[in-house]
Amino acid sequence: MKPPFEVTNTILKLISLISEKIGEVNAKFLDKQNPQLRKQNKIKTIHSSLQIEGNTLTIEQITAIVENKRVVGPQKDIVEVINAIEVYDNLSKFNPTIENDFLLAHQMLMKNLIQNSGKYRTQSVGIVNGTIVKHIAPSYQNVPFLMKDLFNYLNSDDDIALLKSCVFHYEMEFIHPFTDGNGRMGRLWQTLILMYSYPVFEYLPFETLISKNQDNYYAALSMSDKQGKSTIFIEFMLNIIYQSLSELTNYNNRIIKDTDRIDYFINKNINEFSRKDYLNIFKELSTASASRDLKKGVELGYFEKTGDKKLTIYRLKKNQ
Repeated sequence: MKPPFEVTNTILKLISLISEKIGEVNAKFLDKQNPQLRKQNKIKTIHSSLQIEGNTLTIEQITAIVENKRVVGPQKDIVEVINAIEVYDNLSKFNPTIENDFLLAHQMLMKNLIQNSGKYRTQSVGIVNGTIVKHIAPSYQNVPFLMKDLFNYLNSDDDIALLKSCVFHYEMEFIHPFTDGNGRMGRLWQTLILMYSYPVFEYLPFETLISKNQDNYYAALSMSDKQGKSTIFIEFMLNIIYQSLSELTNYNNRIIKDTDRIDYFINKNINEFSRKDYLNIFKELSTASASRDLKKGVELGYFEKTGDKKLTIYRLKKNQ
């Protein structure tokens, strides 16, 4: 069965706005950010996702762990960060439509934190806030079948990735397939589903906005539970995604530097090219600016140059 939700006017509007923002991201060559910004965003994502789960380490401490420096703090919190770094470093190796990859990611994320990492729970669980029971998860006997249905939805339904990512996130939270780590897995897998269709999401820390809107996040989950469909949660998450893309484009609303263009072009993995090929990527660039970029790429050791004038050919150095 397809997970229940309605496509409301709000959802349609947000999908349209997000599509426009993704177009702006691509037009500004922001789908491949420079290494330093990628590192900063990975740290923000890890910090925000773990902070939601009660991790006490600061961004500075997480940065130190990323840089292999010694950090003083609760051992459990340090292990959570080390595990998250490993998962996010290997994010592109996971396929969001394969259930075994999902279990492997949980195993990595919860290694040395729980005994049955990478395995579905074998006991009943509920979510309690103080003395109030917020959610009773489905029976553990049903978890494997429910998760198989959810992955069948990812693999076979025609819904766009923006919808699928939100639906999967909510349904996984509702099923609560693991004894621990469900929240961080829901957010991680939504990121993975999105990045397979839109590469920018590999570097976009939308979990920072979830962390800032944590009460609304849980409220959207709770209201969707009461309605028996994920519509409200989809609206909430699409709005978070739109805000994140807006922050990205606003942050990068500057003149793109030559080194940004060169770095972007290198990521295209075009081994042999001319100035014309370079201009085909940066259509608004003048021929003089393209020549200056390519000259700088040669000076920086990124490209090799042969020929002269119109017959000049550039090659990407093998160590790039």
